[in-house]
Amino acid sequence: MTETLKCISPVDGRIYVERPAASEGEIARVFSAARDAQKIWAALPLETRIDYCLRALDALVSMRAEIAEELTWSMGRPIRYTPFELNGVEVRTRHMAKIAAESLAPLDSGLEKGTSGAHRYIKREPLGTVFVVAPWNYPYLTTVNSVMPALMAGNAVVLKHSDQTLLVAERFQKAMDAAGLPKGVFQHIVLTHDLTAKVIASGLVDMVAFTGSVGGGEAMEKAAVGRFLPLNLELGGKDPAYVRPDVKMQFAIENVADGAFFNSGQCCCGVERIYVHEKVYDEFVDGLVSFTKQYVLGNPTDPSVTLGPLARARQAAVVRDQIAAALRGGAVAHIDPKSFPADREGTPYVAPQILTNVNHQMEFMTEETFGPAVGIMKVRDDEEAIQLMNDSKYGLTASIWTEDLDAATAIGDRVQTGTVFVNRCDYLDPALTWTGVKQTGRGAALSPLGFHGLTRPKSYYVRKAPV
Repeated sequence: MTETLKCISPVDGRIYVERPAASEGEIARVFSAARDAQKIWAALPLETRIDYCLRALDALVSMRAEIAEELTWSMGRPIRYTPFELNGVEVRTRHMAKIAAESLAPLDSGLEKGTSGAHRYIKREPLGTVFVVAPWNYPYLTTVNSVMPALMAGNAVVLKHSDQTLLVAERFQKAMDAAGLPKGVFQHIVLTHDLTAKVIASGLVDMVAFTGSVGGGEAMEKAAVGRFLPLNLELGGKDPAYVRPDVKMQFAIENVADGAFFNSGQCCCGVERIYVHEKVYDEFVDGLVSFTKQYVLGNPTDPSVTLGPLARARQAAVVRDQIAAALRGGAVAHIDPKSFPADREGTPYVAPQILTNVNHQMEFMTEETFGPAVGIMKVRDDEEAIQLMNDSKYGLTASIWTEDLDAATAIGDRVQTGTVFVNRCDYLDPALTWTGVKQTGRGAALSPLGFHGLTRPKSYYVRKAPV
């Protein structure tokens, strides 16, 4: 019996969309078509592949209004924000199109010295079929990171999206079809977790790009055992911010608040723990609490709402449990949930929360929260801040808030993370590679290194036979 995947809207708890999982026959047809189409696609000039991708981008952007409404109902982000996710999609796609030729160009090592005069160079070849397994929290942005560069590089792509955002895959398919991509080059498929693992283990794909939980990444690696597949894994995070005493205070308060609470805290690179120098600790805490009280929690279809529900009620329960455990351990809560009437136990609607008197013995400060709650600790100096920032099994981003850029760079050099932000957070620049350390994953997306991860090097040693 075919299993049906359902998106339960966090807005009102109703089934928003449902789709049947693919049958074994459909899976075989999809990946066979991808393999056949990839050979033809890779033979096209790079400029032609880029043009197809840019036409698909234009088609996607033209659906902005419908996409915004679908996102709000699917995963709860306020309608005042959902139209703008496509802005990032456009920036990233156009940047990757701009750098594709240089990133994929052969690496010419020149002529060998001596009598042979051999010409030595390295070409980059597409991997084949790239299987993109995408999450729901930033469903277009996380998808485009792999899909567009993979296609530009000459790969075929099969996209499997989260059951929370099933319509995103269909929108990508509609855009690719409108752009006229050859049949089979881009396809989407609906799969359960078990079927996803079977696809990876089956030898049907040549590379997996996955964004999701650490547990999901472990499942990908387990499924790929013995297949020697390249895996690009962007997993969990517990990203720190450090506020130094020379900070521009109000600027830091407003931006760190956004990093902690935007998208209801459901950001891989969101700020989940804050370390503040003792000289400005009280000022920062008071300012952040005051600013946070201005958020409006409620139905995300209301344009006045600035904080929507979490995407899933079970995740809201995790957030509440972490907060409750921290409070039992002596943490101090600075926000009264009753001041946010929409906060209701058992629902995805969770008030923002700021905890102090926290420590690293608490799960709240060590495990991913993925909700609108953040902990703040006082530190004596840079040294203590660095030690605490590194005291984590995760490492996606870290932000440093200071007017001393040299000090920030020196601190960043010692922080174990994939990206160091200075006076910014919760942001992805396509000119930089998106990567993590420790349990946050491995591999790289975007930048020239993103193209390198979607291709394989092939060396050439070319010389004339001696006379």
